[in-house]
Amino acid sequence: MISRVLRRPAGFLSAGWLALIVLACALAGLIAPYDPQEQNLTAVYSGPAPDHWLGTDQLGRDLLSRILHGGQVSLLVVAEAVAVYAVLGMLFGLVAGYGPGTVDRIVMRVCDLLLSVPSVVILLAILAIFSHNESAAMVTLGFLSSAGLARVVRAGTRDVRDEPYVIAARVAGLSAPQILWRHVLPRVAGPAISITSLIAGAALLVETSLGYLGLGVQPPRPSWGGLIAEASQAIFRQAWMLVPTGGAIVLTALALGVLGDVVRDAADDRTSAEPLSWRRMRTRVSTGEPEADAARPDGDALLSVRDLSVRLRDTAGSVTIVDDVSFDVHPGEAVGLVGESGCGKTMAVSGLMRLLPAGGTVTASALRFDGRDLLALTEREMQRLRGTAIAYIGQDPVAGLDPLFTVGAQLTEVVRHHTGLSRRAARRRAAELLERVRLPRAATVMRQYPHELSGGMAQRVSIARALAGDPALLIADEPTTALDVTVQAEILDLLRDLREHTAMGLVLVTHDWGVVADSCDRAVVMYAGQVVEQTTVDRIFTGPRHPYTGALLSADPTAGTPGRHLPVLPGSVPAPGHRPDGCRFASRCLRADTDCAAAPVPLTPDGAAAYRCLHPTPGG
Repeated sequence: MISRVLRRPAGFLSAGWLALIVLACALAGLIAPYDPQEQNLTAVYSGPAPDHWLGTDQLGRDLLSRILHGGQVSLLVVAEAVAVYAVLGMLFGLVAGYGPGTVDRIVMRVCDLLLSVPSVVILLAILAIFSHNESAAMVTLGFLSSAGLARVVRAGTRDVRDEPYVIAARVAGLSAPQILWRHVLPRVAGPAISITSLIAGAALLVETSLGYLGLGVQPPRPSWGGLIAEASQAIFRQAWMLVPTGGAIVLTALALGVLGDVVRDAADDRTSAEPLSWRRMRTRVSTGEPEADAARPDGDALLSVRDLSVRLRDTAGSVTIVDDVSFDVHPGEAVGLVGESGCGKTMAVSGLMRLLPAGGTVTASALRFDGRDLLALTEREMQRLRGTAIAYIGQDPVAGLDPLFTVGAQLTEVVRHHTGLSRRAARRRAAELLERVRLPRAATVMRQYPHELSGGMAQRVSIARALAGDPALLIADEPTTALDVTVQAEILDLLRDLREHTAMGLVLVTHDWGVVADSCDRAVVMYAGQVVEQTTVDRIFTGPRHPYTGALLSADPTAGTPGRHLPVLPGSVPAPGHRPDGCRFASRCLRADTDCAAAPVPLTPDGAAAYRCLHPTPGG
């Protein structure tokens, strides 16, 4: 965590300043050039000088020494307030969010009470009881403010507590404290850290205000608030006095806020030290091996992918999800990515579009689209390419639509973004797109919200949105999932017509062989993150070479014979991080032999096709 924070410029600068100021104040007795009470009446109101780097005050006392010693008081009481705030806020929030309804209601009513109390009045009352006791005032401030943090943590905890992995931990017999510490706390830590850092800065300003009003530490003992009060009294005689102390306070408060944001981002992106940007795209240099040198990008292809690999990081380290995937898509051509769930199909297309989860890393020897090197594009350039040149349709069309806005508002926004049209012209264009995807009563649909749409209507709206930028390539990830047979056929017919009329390339991610047969020209079969076979659709149905392809075709329900049991492919796809070194399908393959597990199996060219098998199915 610390290394990830320090690798970010903002984190390095803010943490560096805080470490410097805290260390300097802690060692003030050793490094301060003067005693904070030492007076020199011959150097009253001096500006910066060799003897006094930051000048002197009205009694000739060295400002640098007084700032360092005053920081011992101010930073200590701020730390006390933050400690009380963080401990109570996290504790109350976790207990309320994870506990039963009665506990939740009691804790939240206490938080409501604390939030309704006028903090300023309470602080003044505390200072009246404990005269000039800043520690008592700041502890009270932390206690009263902790209710806000408790609400945030409680909301995050309630979102996490019903996650499958938390339920699994509960079933496994873990105690509530273990679950909260191991599984819940890391998920809510990011927002909590960010809010705590803001409260730390606010607490510093409150302490300064108390000192300025004379309610805190009394002279001649220095504090940052007291130094501000002294500077304000001499503002017309020596305005410089306000600069060193005010600068230290402002920089410290800003550093606390910035550091909190950086720590939050690092906690949310625990899997990588870099922001999700173009720097995750790496070019793999050719090794000089014949197979690597032969795999050059196709200059005639609209999209040419060579040796695409995707890695994600988790608590155990980096794991490969997609391994050396290569394929081409020509203008007007439809290529289907086929395989069971967990084979890496979605991660492959997400990687080439830079839509990976936090911590994802992409490597490739070549990623070229319409003659442009995708590996060399900046994030801003890639952002301009998405939507206009390359469009994407996700698996759940309703989830991709904002429930707070009408269909017309969302389509108009996308059209204006890509074309720069006026609002009126963009609405006309949005209506035309809905008609283009064969959605009847376009004017009515424009006024509807996503929850008013059927699955088929929502998918057509998603397609219309994808077409708003007139893309040359459309990537459709399971576009017919959860649709009935009739609507599925209509969507596939629509995609086919769009290709025929616009020469748009299509990458279709699916596990449905019927979709492949009906809509694709070529098929790329993936298993456990690798391409195991790719060829034309006609050839893959008449003569598959890889046993996995044949097993998938045999298990296709549409190819079954009434009255006979449908063949079932035993076993499951090996999970990332647990894949064998040799053939990854060997444990499920009826043609496997001892040599299959000895070493990685390369792709074997077969004319315009290729397969990854040492004992392929004869024929084809």
